[in-house]
Amino acid sequence: MSKADEKDRRVWVGFDLGGTKMLAVVYDDNFNVLGKKRRKTREKGNSTVPIGRIAETIHMALNDANVESESVGAIGAGCPGPVDMDRGVIWEAPNLGWKNLQLQEELAEEFHCPVAICNDVDAGVFGEYSHGVAQSKRCVLGVFPGTGVGGGCVYEGRIFRGATTSCMEVGFIQMATEGPAAGLGPVGTLEALGSRLAIAGEAARATYRGKAPALARETGSDLAQIRSGTLARAIEAGDAEIEKIVRRAARQIGRGIGSLVNVLAPDIIVIGGGLVEAMPNLYMEETVSGARRNALPSLWKSCEIRVAKLGDYATAIGAASWGRQCALTPT
Repeated sequence: MSKADEKDRRVWVGFDLGGTKMLAVVYDDNFNVLGKKRRKTREKGNSTVPIGRIAETIHMALNDANVESESVGAIGAGCPGPVDMDRGVIWEAPNLGWKNLQLQEELAEEFHCPVAICNDVDAGVFGEYSHGVAQSKRCVLGVFPGTGVGGGCVYEGRIFRGATTSCMEVGFIQMATEGPAAGLGPVGTLEALGSRLAIAGEAARATYRGKAPALARETGSDLAQIRSGTLARAIEAGDAEIEKIVRRAARQIGRGIGSLVNVLAPDIIVIGGGLVEAMPNLYMEETVSGARRNALPSLWKSCEIRVAKLGDYATAIGAASWGRQCALTPT
């Protein structure tokens, strides 16, 4: 390809700044992957905010795609925590120790193109709307149980948002007036009852009491080692107590979804994340059971529930699609 042809080749970049690892993906106009780069968010021993490393990662993905940075039509970035969507600022990413990160301004200055910043779960839901199981739906509700419980909504083709900031912090819905807390907010929240960390805490206690022999052989009672895949393998190996814990948490997720159905009346509910990917049948069964219990029957029968299909690339393709939409149809 000549340099002239390459300059006319418009591409869209999706960036997933989801935690300990980040992913940049370069797409063509049909959202075929042209190049990508995944790497650790921080260099070993470096605790500084990695804006330079983010830009460098995008350059690496563009190099993998064999296109120049001048070809970028827009960059979309899905970021953890609450985000100021107008100014492109990450207000706070507690798990990464960041506050007031001016990401949009920095990337726009580096790449000289439009940049759109959104919450990473919002980006994942937008990915399922634009290229996944929820295409062409009017109202898409996404709920993703993992380390926490993330949520997002796409309404009439746009990310549902507050006046300036991202919203849909569904993990903080209060499900009970007593019970555990999830670090922030009140006790008895959906995150405190249905997240992987909540499940892991109960599973570790069950292991310590000798009620989960299969999980004990693989992880002992080490909370950090009790992940979605290990829970799924323990259940498959016959740990009835672990299955009971996971099913109870999945029903709580369903009950939270049922309450959201009463508010949003979505066409489709998309569930995803590590727990759902590891145990899709179990999660579908218990989520439906819990949601049906809380949702108004007239609203429940008008929606469907599906497992997300885009996996690790949902946030990247959703962010790229959102960045493209904001660049071509700005509000």
